[in-house]
Amino acid sequence: MKEFAAALYIEMSKALKSKMLWGTIIFISFIAFMLGFLMMIAKHPEIAGNSAILSTKASFMGKADWHGFLGLMLQMGLTLGLVGPAIVTIWVFGREYSDRVIKDLLALPVSRTNIVMAKFIIAFAWSLLLMGLFFVCALLSGLVVHLDGWSSELILKNLKIYSAISLLTILLFPLISLITCISRGYLLPVGVTILLLISTQFLIIGMPSITPFFPWAIPGLISGVAGPFSPKALPISYVILGLTSILGIGGTVAWWKYADQH
Repeated sequence: MKEFAAALYIEMSKALKSKMLWGTIIFISFIAFMLGFLMMIAKHPEIAGNSAILSTKASFMGKADWHGFLGLMLQMGLTLGLVGPAIVTIWVFGREYSDRVIKDLLALPVSRTNIVMAKFIIAFAWSLLLMGLFFVCALLSGLVVHLDGWSSELILKNLKIYSAISLLTILLFPLISLITCISRGYLLPVGVTILLLISTQFLIIGMPSITPFFPWAIPGLISGVAGPFSPKALPISYVILGLTSILGIGGTVAWWKYADQH
């Protein structure tokens, strides 16, 4: 237990002292407030002036009310839920390889399993922080814009959906950690993350019948943002998503324990 506490303390210290933590916080906050800005343009088109780009983007917002804004927030939350935790995980597990200090880390009197689990906890907590921050900042931006149609029931309903999809998307990050460790760097896992994002969009649009069996598309089905005619998540969908997470955790631990890290 002392070994795990020491490993967790080290990983927490690295995260808190890193520029990456504050960079992700600023980025997530910026995206959230930009949603409010675009909704403000949709509500007051004259703000866009002669900017065709802003006018076009605002036209996709639909009706400038809380219902439309929260729907947009859920869509953005799904994208950030896939990309955000992946980027965090890539940094948490790939930093030692890129900085070439992996040998020094392994020389510590702490088991490799404890090191990996400490990294998982930090990545999970970091990802939860970002997803929670996005919801709060988006909500504040909506309040600043003074959108119509505020309803406590509507906010609570969307909060439940957002919490569910955030947790489910975060649970998928361990597979990215395994890819990061195998590749011993940043490039491959970033490429895989982009590929997963594109593949998810392609399946939802072009092959919706497969989406209940594709882990990264399942949170979108649960949220309902794909529309009323999209497939519904099946009981096997949750099993597949859970097994994907377990595979990533188990594979990462096994890689650290048995693979040659030198």
